[in-house]
Amino acid sequence: EGSRYLGEFAFGTNFDITRFTKNILFDEKIGGTVHMAVGLGYPETGSRNKSAIHWDMIADLRQGGVATVDGEPFLKDGGFVV
Repeated sequence: EGSRYLGEFAFGTNFDITRFTKNILFDEKIGGTVHMAVGLGYPETGSRNKSAIHWDMIADLRQGGVATVDGEPFLKDGGFVV
């Protein structure tokens, strides 16, 4: 049942990493990306979501795209606007 819910969400902040390595634990930190995972959340981050899966996904916004927080742009074209 927990796989229906978002288990993790983060913005990549390491702008020294410039290309993907196909190692998602490394790639999720690339500056200008958004990382999400459905399923299991980590309790040490305050998550109470339990699931048999933790499926990571990364969206690269460096070539265009906007992530908004509370309706306001937060990350645009890979750069923070706040």
